[in-house]
Amino acid sequence: MSFKTGIVSIMSEWGFLTNHMHALYCVARHPGIRIREIAECVGVQERAAHRLVSDLVEGGYLTRSRVGSRNLYELHPNQPMRREGLDEVAVGEILDVLLRRD
Repeated sequence: MSFKTGIVSIMSEWGFLTNHMHALYCVARHPGIRIREIAECVGVQERAAHRLVSDLVEGGYLTRSRVGSRNLYELHPNQPMRREGLDEVAVGEILDVLLRRD
């Protein structure tokens, strides 16, 4: 196994962002995104994407509103990270970096 091949195989086993944060990132980029599109963006099945969004709504990270036949999501960036030691960091601070906002 070459060094490069080894890195690629290791990188495919884990990542820095949780699926919940990845779903928030997808919604931050496209507030009118559909569950199917969130599933594709995160790399999970639609049922799992629905659970992710439901968790985020229940946790106060998103508000889901019905507009016609679609859902529109409002992100609440001031909510804290759900990790001991990082709870003073707002999810919006991470998303700002990922989205390269000033």
